[in-house]
Amino acid sequence: MAEIDELRTALLARIEASESPRDVLRASEFKQLYAKIPQLDPAERGAYGKQINELKVALETAIDARQSAIEDQLVLPLDITAPWDINGSEPALLPTENGSVHPLSKELERVVDIFTRMGFDAHESRQIDNDWNMFGALNFPEGHPARDGYDTFRTEEGFIPPAHTSTMQNRVLRAGKAKLEAGGQIASISYGRVFRNEDVDATHEHTFYQCEGVFVSDSATLGQMLGTLRAFFEEYYGQKLLIKTQPGYFPFVEPGLEFAIEKPATLGGKPGDWLEMLGCGMIHPNVLRAADIDPEKYRGFAWGGGVERLVMLKYGIEDLRHFESGKLAFLRKFA
Repeated sequence: MAEIDELRTALLARIEASESPRDVLRASEFKQLYAKIPQLDPAERGAYGKQINELKVALETAIDARQSAIEDQLVLPLDITAPWDINGSEPALLPTENGSVHPLSKELERVVDIFTRMGFDAHESRQIDNDWNMFGALNFPEGHPARDGYDTFRTEEGFIPPAHTSTMQNRVLRAGKAKLEAGGQIASISYGRVFRNEDVDATHEHTFYQCEGVFVSDSATLGQMLGTLRAFFEEYYGQKLLIKTQPGYFPFVEPGLEFAIEKPATLGGKPGDWLEMLGCGMIHPNVLRAADIDPEKYRGFAWGGGVERLVMLKYGIEDLRHFESGKLAFLRKFA
């Protein structure tokens, strides 16, 4: 034990003087301590090994401290009184301006606010997910041609940057099952960034935002869904609106509908001008079963659509690519 104490003093002094302190852990004297363990009486080995481990911890602590001291010596002090232009006779002020909330963030907060005031929970969606939540839980069987409509990116490990916020649907349904069975209902929206392998142009982007909602109870109806969506759009655009639907195919709803609103007058709309806004429908029984919810006892509806479309219509934005461009001239319009 005295030998270990003497070595501790010597190695700590060597660390303090070294420019490469981590090399001390490879010192032959230190390694020889481990080599002596098999030579000791079995009754002594435990205490001896404990002393070696304590020595190693002390050395590593000293090494970290010495390494930090070396790094601090390499950092030059910042003279905050130095002029911006060292060749100028007068110090120049740094160019600064106040930032602003991105228009998508601002409008997404507005969307979430409307739905939460209507009684819906809100959840931000994931930006990486798996095949089950992207397809399997949403009634897209393996090899089903409907998968081709979601041209998705994939990582080398097989994970998927979600192509729609519906990847959250199975999680939301499972989390709300207990509330449903207690006589309550599931009312939730999911929002966030989604990704698709798109050819980028004025109306297509590889990265954009979606918001989707689900509602499940023992008596949910298509009429409730249409009333919910109509109330949302009237609140968002600030006026009464006519609505209409037409059949649409989405594997996770049955029946599936495409939902349209009469173009608001505030956007230059005239009677008879219609805008398709999102897809919706009654949740498919297979989707409920995938969340372990009995479709014989419960039913629900779901919808989903792009946030950028709402914002482009509201502000007369002509090119979807502006949102991801980072162009200050565009962003300053919303400051």
